[in-house]
Amino acid sequence: MSRSPLEVAVAAARRAGAYLREHRGRAREVTLKSGGDFNMVTEIDRGAEAMVVEAIRAAFPHHAILAEESGESPGSDGHRWLIDPLDGTTNFVHGVPLFCVSIGFEVDGAPAVGVVYDPNLDECFTAERGRGAHLGDAPLAVSATAELGASLLVTGFPYDVHETGGNLAEYAALTRRSRIVRELGSAAISLAWVAAGRLDGYWEKRLGPWDVAAGRLLVQEAGGRVTNLQGGPLDALTPRVVATNGRIHDALVSVLGEVARR
Repeated sequence: MSRSPLEVAVAAARRAGAYLREHRGRAREVTLKSGGDFNMVTEIDRGAEAMVVEAIRAAFPHHAILAEESGESPGSDGHRWLIDPLDGTTNFVHGVPLFCVSIGFEVDGAPAVGVVYDPNLDECFTAERGRGAHLGDAPLAVSATAELGASLLVTGFPYDVHETGGNLAEYAALTRRSRIVRELGSAAISLAWVAAGRLDGYWEKRLGPWDVAAGRLLVQEAGGRVTNLQGGPLDALTPRVVATNGRIHDALVSVLGEVARR
């Protein structure tokens, strides 16, 4: 009996996540990706990715795949998988238990399925377009926080922040305007936690398509809002993202706009 894309994604994420948990802090080969910027990759990233790709290929051999480490494999039927086998590599290398597997599935360019699996907490966040978002069997809903000043926010920094200062001005401005801003080191977990109502909003200025493919659908299906930094449609190929509970979205975007105009 054939399995659904959601079932395949959950099984693949859990298998890869168990592999990551087993090897946390034990990477033997740590290298920088082309272009430097301290963007690390390990043999564990590649091993986890191979597990996910193998599972998808076995179930859906004609689907396209875009994976962070191995790149794009074209398909023929309008279906595409986007895989981040280890989101939070720097945390992982240092033994910090804050990383995940992220798997998104698109149909004709539109998000259809999203799975974010945190193997450290054994939390599997899932979403299907039009069917809601869940943590395990429990439905997810974004927070009810209505004011930016009462919100708990999260962001991320580019790997070249020590050279460019990228996102530091935005971080400072929103730290002053919110309750506090956190930095988790994982875009996918940040988005999943917005969907779960643990965080009220998230922004990041430079990401890859695999970073947001699953998490954006989680937030949307949990009742939140996802846009670009100006509040317009998200460019899924080069995402610059704001994701919130919807209630603080315009205020967060407004602060980002103020910083950009300085």
